[in-house]
This record gives sequence, C-alpha cells and structure tokens, in this order.
Amino acid sequence: MEVKIGIQSIPRELIVDTDATAEEVERDLAAALAVTDGNALLALTTQKGGRVLVPADKIAFVEFSTDQARRVGFGNIV
Repeated sequence: MEVKIGIQSIPRELIVDTDATAEEVERDLAAALAVTDGNALLALTTQKGGRVLVPADKIAFVEFSTDQARRVGFGNIV
C-alpha cells in the first residue's frame, strides 16, 4: 500500500510503500498523536525493510492508496 504523508511547512508529500494495512497505519498514527509530551513519532516500515520516522505533531494529512499497475503502451490510448 502507498501512504502519502503531508508534513507542515514542507511543500512535497512523503510517499512510503508499506506492507501495513490502512487500519494499522491509522492505529499507529492515533497512538502517536495521543502522546502529549510533543516527542511522538509515527514509525512506518517500508516494503524493503527500512523504517521511516515522522514527528506526529507535524503531520498535516495522511492519504492511503492501493498499488495499481500502471498502463503502459498503446493499450493506454482510448
């Protein structure tokens, strides 16, 4: 699944490909936002085994999308 994260004061989105479901990411985000000391991090594991950490209090939005195969070639013309 592809997760787009908008971060405050940064013009581009952070795009992460992860094996986690939307419900798991939403649960982790809610848990990170519940921390009140201001040092909470949203941690996501990428499909390649890496980790991405984002300060939870700086997240502007999170968008979930399923992986879709791109149509390439002449079959793309209607």
